[in-house]
Amino acid sequence: MRKNSVKNSRVNGEVQRVLAEIIRSEIKDPRVPQFTSVVAVEVAPDLKTCKAFISVLGDDEAAENALKGLNSASGYIRACLAKKINLRNTPEIRFTIDQSIAYGVNMSHKIDEVLGNTMENEQ
Repeated sequence: MRKNSVKNSRVNGEVQRVLAEIIRSEIKDPRVPQFTSVVAVEVAPDLKTCKAFISVLGDDEAAENALKGLNSASGYIRACLAKKINLRNTPEIRFTIDQSIAYGVNMSHKIDEVLGNTMENEQ
């Protein structure tokens, strides 16, 4: 199975949907805030591993605490995933903080800053 195959894309989408549901409704760890979202999921073609990219509303400390909470609950999350999705192998989940939203906001501010300086110089 190729990495970008239709089957792998469907598995990624389904795992992402179910992971988001599990994190939202079944995780009771106080370190994991309510506004934790699963941005993307990459399941290996052999279904052994899964890399889940999460985004947390808040500062860096809140994101680190959420990551610690999710990693400590990864066994429970994997068991819930196995119950809800019928896969040949239930992947081992590794959580990572997704920096793309913060990066996009930072770049937007820089563009606004440059455009603001350009407007001032033209006047």
